[in-house]
Amino acid sequence: GSSPASSPVLGGRGRGAAGGGSTPGHWFRRVTLTKPTFCQYCTDFIWGLAGYQCEVCNFMSHEKCLKNVKIPCSCIAPSLVRVPVAHCFGPPGHYKRKFCTVCRKSLESPAFRCEVCELHVHADCILFACSDCRQCHQDGHLDHDTYHHHWREGNLSSSARCEVCKKSCGSSEVLSGMRCEWCGILAHAACYIIVTPECTFGRLRNMILPPSCVQLFSRNFSKLHCFRISENLQTESDEDDDVDGSSQGSAKDVQISTDSSKQTLKIFDGNDAVKRNQFRLISVPRIAKNEEVVEAALRAYYINDDQQEYELQTFTQQVLLSDDVINRNDAAEDSNLGSVFRESIPEAWIIRAKPKDEEVIRIYPAWLKVGMAYVSLRVNKDSTAQTVIKEVLPLLGRQTECLQNFKLVEVLMGSKQVQRMVLDNQELILNRFKDIRKTSIRQMNQTRFYIVENSKSIVQVNLFVSGLPPQLSPEEYTNILKEELAIKTNVVSVSHVYQAQGAVVLQISCFSEAERIYMLVKDTVINDKPLNAAVIPEVMASKIPQNCCPLLVFVNPKSGGLKGRDLLYSFRKLLNPHQVFELTNGGPLPGFHTFSKVPSFRVLVCGGDGTVGWVLGALEEIRHKLVCSEPSVAILPLGTGNDLGRVLRWGAGYSGEDPYSVLVSVDEADDVLMDRWTILLDAEEPAEGAENGIAEPEPPKIVQMNNYCGLGIDAELSLDFHHAREEEPGKFNSRFHNKGVYVKVGLQKISHTRNLHRDIKLQVDQHEVELPSIEGLIFINIPSWGSGADLWGSESDNRFEKPRIDDGLLEVVGVTGVVHMGQVQGGFRSGIRIAQGSYFRVTLLKSIPVQVDGEPWIQAPGQIIISAAGPKVHMLKKSKQKQKK
Repeated sequence: GSSPASSPVLGGRGRGAAGGGSTPGHWFRRVTLTKPTFCQYCTDFIWGLAGYQCEVCNFMSHEKCLKNVKIPCSCIAPSLVRVPVAHCFGPPGHYKRKFCTVCRKSLESPAFRCEVCELHVHADCILFACSDCRQCHQDGHLDHDTYHHHWREGNLSSSARCEVCKKSCGSSEVLSGMRCEWCGILAHAACYIIVTPECTFGRLRNMILPPSCVQLFSRNFSKLHCFRISENLQTESDEDDDVDGSSQGSAKDVQISTDSSKQTLKIFDGNDAVKRNQFRLISVPRIAKNEEVVEAALRAYYINDDQQEYELQTFTQQVLLSDDVINRNDAAEDSNLGSVFRESIPEAWIIRAKPKDEEVIRIYPAWLKVGMAYVSLRVNKDSTAQTVIKEVLPLLGRQTECLQNFKLVEVLMGSKQVQRMVLDNQELILNRFKDIRKTSIRQMNQTRFYIVENSKSIVQVNLFVSGLPPQLSPEEYTNILKEELAIKTNVVSVSHVYQAQGAVVLQISCFSEAERIYMLVKDTVINDKPLNAAVIPEVMASKIPQNCCPLLVFVNPKSGGLKGRDLLYSFRKLLNPHQVFELTNGGPLPGFHTFSKVPSFRVLVCGGDGTVGWVLGALEEIRHKLVCSEPSVAILPLGTGNDLGRVLRWGAGYSGEDPYSVLVSVDEADDVLMDRWTILLDAEEPAEGAENGIAEPEPPKIVQMNNYCGLGIDAELSLDFHHAREEEPGKFNSRFHNKGVYVKVGLQKISHTRNLHRDIKLQVDQHEVELPSIEGLIFINIPSWGSGADLWGSESDNRFEKPRIDDGLLEVVGVTGVVHMGQVQGGFRSGIRIAQGSYFRVTLLKSIPVQVDGEPWIQAPGQIIISAAGPKVHMLKKSKQKQKK
């Protein structure tokens, strides 16, 4: 942007005064440029000292570009929204080289971004952003099956190319260029108008869960709850809500003027702003006419109405006391406020609308009618909601229908919430206008009136509640919920039960009850285990297109390197946020339940090998309840070892590749099968430290294995690393540091003696196998161990078959100690080949460290039996062509 020195407006103060009337809602005036400035229409440098800037939204343009400007001003943006959808703001953050959508200036201070679309705004501009987010599901309001491009302006990379003219359309200097938030196509502000309106969802169309197939009734839930975005993020942003747009925020544009010819005024836009102490500062000449001050005040609130319809009232005690609407209980407290303001330096004023005898009202039909967004009606002081409905129906071609079947709904399209209120039939329309304007002039600009058919509205909220005791009957779960949450069984029913996991799905037919249960679950603990609740959408499988195979994405934000947070954000943007699940929020089960009726889908797991094992285990348990019982699983490796990711060619670890190309690779990946193994651990003696053998032996334990299982030195190092990580989890956030700790732990164990072979016996496929002198015994399912080492080795051996991940066989390898393990890691040696088979029995003669897929523990003496687990799993292997590029 620029800092324009004040200069007279050319050709009077008309809208688009300096460049013809074609500019949509802008108020351009000629300004003298005092620093390098770029045009926001053509992104070229503005040479010379003069440019044209919109007084409301700061749009900057060449004189020659003025007549072409098609980008609407922020002040008329609310009137152009097709379907109002609230944004989903996370906590404030620092976003480099991004621009605010409202005031078009760069974001230097902490700002907000929507978690679902590319909207970025300053803290004090958030109130002026309107609800124009992507519509990701149907919620009973304005539902439709054909999707149009959802254009968002600016914040494109400088390498962006226009779809229409193929020239560069990104800019890092100004807010310019357009991008569809579904299919990702890019275009210039001049070119996007000629792109066909229907959106086909682009290259990823087969992986996106189409929004018309997802249903979610979410009236009282914030958008963060609807998309299951972590609560811990939410608490940070709540603290900042109080400063939104209040004094410190809005002072950034208008420094309190030191110039004696100017004065700074505080402007409130209504009683609501006074109550919250949210004002905006304007700077006007001391000799300014009243109209000029009113006009500047309206511009500060992004309102482009005629200033003659408004007046400024001084902010005094009298106004407040006569107007006790603000705060009926504490009128006295407010009167103190008044006196403080009178003495303070910036004068405070409130914008008020002058009363009118008649107005034009726009009525929008709640059914999307082709070629007609709204109809305009003139209303007078006798017009009620009912008379308006009567006049509107013939204009919409519904004159034959009965008035009683329709209602008038007032919709406030705030950036954080869309609020709907049905107007009483006898309500006087002009009185309603007067009330809204008294509360806030800005809110009036964001309010619409819809004519809606009275249909029997169905309310159905699905809550997924986990953390309950496992293996109970549906009746017992209902009783627990009655006791702990006092659920009302007339509106709440248990629709699905997952006994093995201790989880239920509640179907609730009352919004307030759904909200009460959701909030209560968060603070409920049963058997020392906190409950967890997630709002889940309903996927209407019958509407999913034939060739569509949506991708179910699981992200573990805690996995190595903590890159999970950014990936969550990117995948929510590129896909439908309803198909992205955070594993820290209830595990993989809510995701599988949501997709249980989808006829064909794939899974992408972002996390370490432990995370992949967790998801595959959950899939195994719930497989029989899925219509698509064998979805293929792809991996984006975020952990430290990532052996499975290496074998399937997804790489050694995610290092910031473009998430879009990751999704394209998943789409092109090949289906492969992989064995999984069940390990039965049956301790014959009680664990060490039990009192004189009184303790019972541990019950048999069953674990699943995907990669490898180690006994002895390998597991001992893993255990030491595990303890170090539990003591100081904060330090373990980079792969490099994690590996350094492994090395340090290893060096302490170099002098160990090799006598593991005396403490265990091994039987392979019913035959005893004699063990060589070793310190560690490892069973491997995949040809990668300990971060990519080949433990089996590549030389051919006629005793054994060549290992594959789907051959139904495990390879058994020995290592002689830490030094040998180090040599294997370095690629100088391989392990000692011992056996290959499909059924193993290991007898432990004393307690020995054991680890399965990186999870270590001490196992008491007894039997360990390893055998093939159920059907092989379908994995996705990255196709080769992709790597050559």
